Amino acid sequence: MIPYGRHSIDDEDVKAVVDVLRSNWLTQGPKVEEFEKALCEYCAAKYGVVFSSGTAALHAAYFAAGFASGDEFVVTPMTFAATVNAALWFGAKPIFADIDVRGNIDPNKVKDKITSCVKAIVAVDFAGHPVEYDALKEIADANGILLIEDACHSLGASYGDKKIGSFSDMTVFSFHPVKSITTGEGGAVVTNSKIFYERLKQFRSHGIVKEKEKFMRKNEGEWYYEMQELGLNYRLTDIQAALGLSQLKKLDRFIERRRIIAKKYQGTFSDLGQVELPSEAAGVSSSWHLYPIRLKPEWVKKKPEIFARLREAGIGVQTHYIPVYLHPYYQKRGFAAGLCPMAEEFYQSEISLPIYPAMTEEQQDVTIETVTQIVREVCV
Repeated sequence: MIPYGRHSIDDEDVKAVVDVLRSNWLTQGPKVEEFEKALCEYCAAKYGVVFSSGTAALHAAYFAAGFASGDEFVVTPMTFAATVNAALWFGAKPIFADIDVRGNIDPNKVKDKITSCVKAIVAVDFAGHPVEYDALKEIADANGILLIEDACHSLGASYGDKKIGSFSDMTVFSFHPVKSITTGEGGAVVTNSKIFYERLKQFRSHGIVKEKEKFMRKNEGEWYYEMQELGLNYRLTDIQAALGLSQLKKLDRFIERRRIIAKKYQGTFSDLGQVELPSEAAGVSSSWHLYPIRLKPEWVKKKPEIFARLREAGIGVQTHYIPVYLHPYYQKRGFAAGLCPMAEEFYQSEISLPIYPAMTEEQQDVTIETVTQIVREVCV
């Protein structure tokens, strides 16, 4: 089976991990801060905090933002459930705004969803393609709310002449094995706000502070620390941070390989009339986390057969995503089908093809040949 995505690990990565295993620090050591600094430098952000997963990073970002019961946040339904789920733990309510043709949240739809209860816009860079930051930031600033970026797909992407990571109040990354770089499981939040930075660090480690100047009680012994907030253990280990550091050095190379694969798909599928191909907006450079094709409306009913036949032929296609509010958990809580028509149409027609840095030319050729053959055989 050719997977839709997978990690790329080399001997340098293995050595980096082994070196830490032989060191005095397996966790809460120097590699964590080293990884955070390197990530900030890459993204041109002032502060960074790494976490045990992308979901943990989202959870922490919502804590830092001060989400609470009664708050609302405008969010895309075209994302993995974690983007929304993590905010529910604070009692916040999602307000779903529909998407554009690229699968990203539509700023024009966001405008219509702003209420006095909305605390933030949560935007997802679907498939690695950056959202319209200028438009979303304008809406956020005009309403005095935050812009939080779920960039779990888009580490390494660019908006204008800048890398993703400094456009929003907080930017969240994932280091899952299918993402731009991996730490096995892992995530991060980067920000230019020292206040958010301090809250992120505190939430990551049980809500505890150890700096004397921050203590509420004074004149305690050297052993003293305080739990001031309700946090969790969301720490990334030094083992994982070492892998992340090694992977980060190769990030631009990984993205370039993804772009080469995407370009070949674009060229060879351009005459496959049954599908619509993804595209980049002007001034944007995608990280091509996914390569999502869409069946044209007259062929959407054929998706189950095409999908099943591709899997049977060894092509590990996926669908991204089931709109969040269509999951039973959300349906039981009053969210109904038809809420975001574009997102539902996108879901019904979308198939993600394999794309990852270690994908060989032979694997891509097999994928292209198989997709072309099956689509043409089924769509008649």
